[in-house]
Amino acid sequence: MAIEGILSTLDSLSTGASATGTSRINAAASGSGDIVGIDGANTGGLDFGATLTRMMSAVETSNAQANQATLGMVDGSVDVHDAMIALQRADMTFQLTVQIRNKLVNAYQELMRMPV
Repeated sequence: MAIEGILSTLDSLSTGASATGTSRINAAASGSGDIVGIDGANTGGLDFGATLTRMMSAVETSNAQANQATLGMVDGSVDVHDAMIALQRADMTFQLTVQIRNKLVNAYQELMRMPV
């Protein structure tokens, strides 16, 4: 599923490590994150609200890490290269989230243009 790849990328960007595959996705999808259909059957997908919450927390985490790295660079405890990498990671996470939002807005606008 495409959203699993995006969430995996966001996880790897926010933590600074490479994605470990579906283990993070399965952990996030367990419990209340599962989608239940109209008939009460579990569809096995991710909850849209939970997915957006995870995306926003990934952006917040990467921004906090970038801020810490910048403060560490100023006081000399963090290398300049590490601080720049953290800043770029935060920027990429934010840009990815903005592009996803843009795609969702475009999809909504397309749906609203459909004849009834």
